[in-house]
Amino acid sequence: MAAKSGAAKSGAAASIIETLKTIVFALLIAGAFRTILFQPFYIPSGSMKDTLLIGDFLFVNKMAYGYSFASCPSINIGPVNIDAKDICGWVGGEDNRLFGSAPERGDIIVFRHPKTGEDYIKRLIGLPGDRVQVKDGVVYINDVAAPQEDAGTFHEVMERQGPQGLLPSCANGPVGMGADCQSQRLRETLPNGVSHDILNIGDQPQDNTPVYTVPEGHYFFMGDNRDNSADSRWLTGNGVGFVPLENLIGRADRVIFSSAGRSLLQFWTWRPDRFFKALD
Repeated sequence: MAAKSGAAKSGAAASIIETLKTIVFALLIAGAFRTILFQPFYIPSGSMKDTLLIGDFLFVNKMAYGYSFASCPSINIGPVNIDAKDICGWVGGEDNRLFGSAPERGDIIVFRHPKTGEDYIKRLIGLPGDRVQVKDGVVYINDVAAPQEDAGTFHEVMERQGPQGLLPSCANGPVGMGADCQSQRLRETLPNGVSHDILNIGDQPQDNTPVYTVPEGHYFFMGDNRDNSADSRWLTGNGVGFVPLENLIGRADRVIFSSAGRSLLQFWTWRPDRFFKALD
């Protein structure tokens, strides 16, 4: 009986070890997938409306521009706080990326905020050496206006959106809860022919800016929701400012699914028209 009992314990221990190995291998594979291929990203704010909505869930293509330290995730679990630069600081550098390729104007890119280290998503507007200015809400790149055409009206309900419970801004505001919140939609075309929608709610201080000359090895980003986006137009404080090449994480090409509720788990609030929606 003792021999059988010992064999049973040995078998149970072996089973536990195999289970732990499976879990470790699964975590390693998932980590490699996230680091090398695609990174999941949830849209928490309305700065990219109406291209991206609060509650959109997408995968970022990390192969698009090659790899730098920003391709590695930071680890923040309880007392453990390891920055991505501590893990992958050896990959590439300020003007160099492993297997790198240059981003194109108009790309929707997730990047690491140069000052706070947070992941941001914006549209690439200015390339190294460009002069960028906003005048009366129109973007000028190297003194040439990016044409805007009327694209109708963007409608949404005045209600709290996403886990943060953010309220939209309206051109016809202020409006009450549950009312129709409207923004002017315009179709903007960049110098390379890329066209995309932007939103406007009226005259704002950020509609007129100084000229920004983009340094070499850096990029200039703006949100499509032009009057509600913290982006490269803010150089001081914790503003985004110019983003170094090494801070680029990857390109967003497609929404996987989207939830209009306060949680992705509330499947009854999913937006069926946004499943696998390609981005422009």
